[in-house]
Amino acid sequence: MASKTNELALEQAIEKALTGTTSEELKSGVSETVSLRDKNDFYVGFNSDFNKEYAIDEKRFWHFLQSTQEDELEKLKRDSQYKLKVIQRLDRMIKKYGILKLLRKGLDVDDAHFTLMYVAPLASSSKAIKDRFTSNEFSITRQVTYSKINPLQEIDMVIFINGLPIITMELKNQWTGQNAKVHGQKQYREDRDITQPLLNFARCIVHFTIDTDEAYMTTKLDGKKTFFLPFNKGNNLGCGNPVNPNGHKTAYIWEEVFTKESLAGLIQHFVRLDGKDGDALSKRTLYFPRYHQMDVVRKIIDDASTKGVGQTYLIQHSAGSGKSNSITWAAYQLIETYPKSLDTVGNRGLDNPLFDSVIVVTDRRLLDKQLRDNIKEFSEVKNIVAPAYSSQDLKTSLESGKKIIITTIQKFPFIVDGIADLSDKRFAVIIDEAHSSQSGSAHDNMNRAMGKETEQDDTLDTQDAILEIMRTRKIKANASYLAFTATPKPNTLEKFGVKQEDGTFKPFHLYSMKQAIEEGFILDVLSNYTTLRSYYEIEKSIADNPLFDTVKAQKALRSYVEKNEKTIATKTDIIINHFINNIVNKKRLKGKAKAMVVTQDIQTAILYYFAITEKLKELNNPFKTIVAFSGKKKVKGIEYTEDELNGFASKDISEKFDSDEYRILVVANKFLTGFDQPKLTAMYVDKRLQGVLAVQALSRLNRSCAKLGKRTEDLFVLDFFNKVEDIKESFDPFYTATTLSGATDVNVLHELKDSLDSVGVYEWEEVENFCEKYFDGVEASELSTIIDVAAGRFNNDLELDDEEKADYKIKAKHFVKIYGQMASIMPYEIVNWEKLFWFLKFLIPKLIIQDKNKDILDEILNSVDLSTYGLERVKLNTAIALDDSETELEPQNSNPRGAHGDDEDKDPLDDIINSFNERWFQGWDATPEEQRIRFINMAQKMKEHPDFQSKYVDNPDIYTRDLAYVKIFDEVMNKQRRNELELYKMVAQDDAFKSAMQDTVKRLLGV
Repeated sequence: MASKTNELALEQAIEKALTGTTSEELKSGVSETVSLRDKNDFYVGFNSDFNKEYAIDEKRFWHFLQSTQEDELEKLKRDSQYKLKVIQRLDRMIKKYGILKLLRKGLDVDDAHFTLMYVAPLASSSKAIKDRFTSNEFSITRQVTYSKINPLQEIDMVIFINGLPIITMELKNQWTGQNAKVHGQKQYREDRDITQPLLNFARCIVHFTIDTDEAYMTTKLDGKKTFFLPFNKGNNLGCGNPVNPNGHKTAYIWEEVFTKESLAGLIQHFVRLDGKDGDALSKRTLYFPRYHQMDVVRKIIDDASTKGVGQTYLIQHSAGSGKSNSITWAAYQLIETYPKSLDTVGNRGLDNPLFDSVIVVTDRRLLDKQLRDNIKEFSEVKNIVAPAYSSQDLKTSLESGKKIIITTIQKFPFIVDGIADLSDKRFAVIIDEAHSSQSGSAHDNMNRAMGKETEQDDTLDTQDAILEIMRTRKIKANASYLAFTATPKPNTLEKFGVKQEDGTFKPFHLYSMKQAIEEGFILDVLSNYTTLRSYYEIEKSIADNPLFDTVKAQKALRSYVEKNEKTIATKTDIIINHFINNIVNKKRLKGKAKAMVVTQDIQTAILYYFAITEKLKELNNPFKTIVAFSGKKKVKGIEYTEDELNGFASKDISEKFDSDEYRILVVANKFLTGFDQPKLTAMYVDKRLQGVLAVQALSRLNRSCAKLGKRTEDLFVLDFFNKVEDIKESFDPFYTATTLSGATDVNVLHELKDSLDSVGVYEWEEVENFCEKYFDGVEASELSTIIDVAAGRFNNDLELDDEEKADYKIKAKHFVKIYGQMASIMPYEIVNWEKLFWFLKFLIPKLIIQDKNKDILDEILNSVDLSTYGLERVKLNTAIALDDSETELEPQNSNPRGAHGDDEDKDPLDDIINSFNERWFQGWDATPEEQRIRFINMAQKMKEHPDFQSKYVDNPDIYTRDLAYVKIFDEVMNKQRRNELELYKMVAQDDAFKSAMQDTVKRLLGV
């Protein structure tokens, strides 16, 4: 007989897995009703037992109550209609509050109280609790005719707990040409009557559509507006499910998710109904975890209960993974995690929770509220969530019974101190790296807490900061640390990752960027990437021809050109023209689309802000722009703050930018990470982006926005600075899985220390004396005396030459960097390394080195002129294809370096300028001199145009003046096309080149 490959076969497979038999076997007598269920099996449900009006399996419902709570039923039997009374009361309460509350809290009818589901037991639970759980009656019914109106309408399968429906399923089979993603979802949206009780919102917990390969789910059926989420494991680090050697790809759903313990756990610890009991049920939101959210939390809890306290976990979850929910679920469940055995590290008996408190370190303002709301849903005890901003707050919160404590990244150092002080307590610390601080003051506070001087507008890199805090505070074993991040760095992998047998490090759990994109939770920011290459020529205006370090001179020259106001004006024209023509006028996101301009530094951001504001003024201010930076900055002798430039406080930037009044945000570092604005669709990049920063910055665009119809096609990146290949290289490590090839070799610290000791800058007694006084908290003046003696030797007494000084300082910095990153990871402690680390941290700032090239490089920048600038489009609307294989990062480079590494290449100034022009002035094949002649010729022809004087030069109206200029330019270009065919083609085919050409000619005209 041929294999069954239709929907019926899938129904039978699920039913058999859950009940141990099938309806067909029961009917044929192959199985007997009395033997079809042991303690792990579901009951086989029958459609004839289903009450359509009240959406319950009456047989299972009454059997459960009679066999478990007969005493409570007896209280109601004085009323002959007691069954109807109970069911009607149940129906009213479900319509008002949803099934979830009833399953958790039970049902009150008159003076009787009914438990509608017994909770799943813990390993340490009593036999009575375990027995009560086994008395729950889980059942599954096939082909449920649910409609009171249409008796032919059926739901393929429904799962019940004690007669109450919790899950409906529509099944499809790929082998019959139908699938869950299209046909199953369409059936729920268009062919199922959501006015019928079974399909009313919150009557069931979740609705699945499943085929042999994939599964999707929703918590709310809403006709054609129903939104389904994938419920798949992921395959090859992308969407879908892996091959199952033992059956269908989706078998994990009924073998793993639909077990009795799993379903009870989902109801007790995961599923939640947001909102207040007084809110209309239709206005509330029912949350059911996606597969990876359920999986990561369960694996964390299982690992913690087995291994105990003192563990580290790295959860690499992409943007779009729902980290806020994962963190809140993990936080709540960790406070109720019990040790599996007396061998579990840190246990205080099987009946006591493993952790006294869970500390959540985050800058997400909404996470505090989410945690509080979650606890209300899950916990019998309220008010167990509290903020803590100091070690005293931590102590006070614990003494008052707070179980979940929320703090910010910048307050984390004080919390770590508190954890160390409370050595008799056990903690789980969840670090949310997703939202690095957007605030300059937050960065300053973090630095001060770590004993560092502050610098304006440095990007607050949470990973580096956390590792530094954990190093300096010498983390104790009374806490486990869980780090959530989408972009783990090598040091983060080494500190928090799982070490493999081959010495590599991997995340504890992974939900990749590739999977998030393929499942539609974030958009692919690299799908529409355009790069522009600057071309320009500089002229030497000094007579002599000195030698320079070629690499340093090239960098200095490019920085000079790119920060030139004329350069910024040209790029601003391109930005505004593109944004208005392709984003604003095309009504992207229903006319609400926004853009971000990413600049090299604060000075450039301010110049861009002025240029964009001026350009918008010429266009009668169709919208406004905002600039974001921290602290104060002088530009051309005038000091600016963002508050003064924007006309409102820093704290209001996010809110203001969300309004329709503002459409462009100009930034340097601030807002490049952790800023969620779903209306962002365009990014104009004029800054070197690489590694983690490139991923975090460009990912500002990837937030989906279904209500505004945001699609991948709406996204656009115009990059003036980076190459497509560089961006691809930055994204590849985080597109799928990130692993570390091996541990950092810390033995190099021996070599560095020996090298530093031998120079004689310090005596070892001075190092020990400094550390003793420093940790005794003496006055800073006493420390200065010790440091100044060593600094004096370096700067003067030892008569070191510049090369020797530079070599020493670089090695000192390298020692501090390597030790600082590795101290909290090393399985042993070398006291002398720790002492030298603290001594060098204070000594290094006082080691003076003269940069012999500084003055001469300043001279070169003062002695060149920018004669030509333009832009040529290199890549247009390119989709950058990422490598979907796992990426292996190299550990921290631990090779000690000298002052300058390899010998510098030095060239005469003439050669540097010629090389520079050759590299960057590549708009045409013509020589720079020929190009200049063509520019001048073009300008002359425009001056000779009959409308030039009247409609352009003498025209007071800026708008019509610009229109006249473009018209004159086009007419002259058309007349010149025979003589300048190559130039005409470039102007006609490339809007960016044309804009740059027009700008250059305009500057030559000088009008």
